[in-house]
This record gives sequence, C-alpha cells and structure tokens, in this order.
Amino acid sequence: MEETISLKEIVETLKKRIKMIIAITVAAVALAAVVSYFMLTPSYSSSTQLLVNQSTEEGQAYTSGELRTNLDLINTYNVIITSPRILEPTLEELNLERSMGALRNQINVSAEGDSQVVTISVEDDNPAMAVQIANAVGEVFQRDIVDIMNVDNVSILSAAELSDSPSPVSPNPTLNMAIAMVVGLMAGVGLAFLLEFLDNTVKTEDDVEQKLGIPVLASIATIDASKVTVKDITHTRRPRTGRETYGA
Repeated sequence: MEETISLKEIVETLKKRIKMIIAITVAAVALAAVVSYFMLTPSYSSSTQLLVNQSTEEGQAYTSGELRTNLDLINTYNVIITSPRILEPTLEELNLERSMGALRNQINVSAEGDSQVVTISVEDDNPAMAVQIANAVGEVFQRDIVDIMNVDNVSILSAAELSDSPSPVSPNPTLNMAIAMVVGLMAGVGLAFLLEFLDNTVKTEDDVEQKLGIPVLASIATIDASKVTVKDITHTRRPRTGRETYGA
C-alpha cells in the first residue's frame, strides 16, 4: 500500500522538529564563522597589466591585420607567462623558497576581452608579496620575451601597487555563513523527515487507526501523580454506608 503525506503532516512534522532544525542551522552558521574568521588564512590579490602591441613607425597607425596578430599572440603569451622560463627567474629575483608549481598556482593570466591588454593576477597570504610577485612576473616576461620570440611588443601598462589598507579576497565570511545557513537548514529539514519516517511508535488515536485500521472507541486519560492532592483523593472516594464497629 502506497503511503502519501499531506501538506498538514509536513507542517506538523516541521513544527514538531523546529527546535532541532534551528539548532542545526545555527550550529552550521557558527561553525562557518569560526572557520572563516579564525582557521582560514586570508588571501590577498594584486595584478599587473601588460599591453601587447607591434612596433610601428612614429605617426603610423596599426592595421587590422597587425591588431589581429597581436590578439593571437596574447594566447601564446598567456602560456609563456606561467612557464618555467618566466617563473624560474622570478623565484631567483625575489629569493622565494617555494616550488614553481606553488608559484604557478598563485598566478592567473587573463585577457581583457578582445583588447590587447593582459592581466597578471597573483594571490598570496602577504599583500606586499602579492604585489612583488605580480610586478616581478611582468618585468621578467617583458624582458625575456625579446629572446624567447624575438619580438619587442610588450610594455607594462599598469604596475601592481600596495594599498594602505588591503582587503583579502578570500575567505568571504558572509558568503560562507550564507551557504552554511542554507546547507544547515536543508540538513535539519531532511533529518526531521528522516526521524519522522523512522518513528513507528503510537502516540495518538490517529496513529492507532492508521496502523491497526480500526476505529478508536475510547481512550484513558493520563493523570500526573505529582499534581494529585490528598483533597482530590478524598473527594473521589465512594461514600461509605452503614456503621463500622471495631472489637477489642
């Protein structure tokens, strides 16, 4: 026999387990806040912008073919920037004690749409180090690309700078807590319905009719013994009739 659940039963289940749902949600948000503020290390980002162009004579404008060539070169430059040919000199110049793989994971190279601008973004636990790495990678690439591809068409458009009060890009405590609240709420609701599904005890007359398939004719009320007084017991006794005699 297929069991169905009505909207009323859903609401009753949620009302019955509302404290548990709220507790799980609050615990999830609190855990996310503790992890975000006290356990995760803040990460700062800094970026350098490079301009890729062809050398032209003074007063001569770029042709559409030259612009197309510059845009095609950007894809190649994106790969070269994160290659050992650029990262190894960067590590040596900054005297960094980290692997090229770790440094590569810190660097993100992207092109600004269809423009000739390439952005080198670096994330690091130290905001000043993020600035130094971004500028060093840009300078090494501008210098070494002449030997790598025999071209001199890269110039630094905007160098990375350290702000007075840098803000971390990660973690984002507000976002983390919002996600934790949604996850905690879903987990609480799911657990409430799971417990309701596993609960096969009989608590009400409706449970009896549903499980046994027979109507309930009567029920015996439960009396709390702690609330019953001697006076109540005296009033409920049956009156005695006749005379009682006691012998020696």
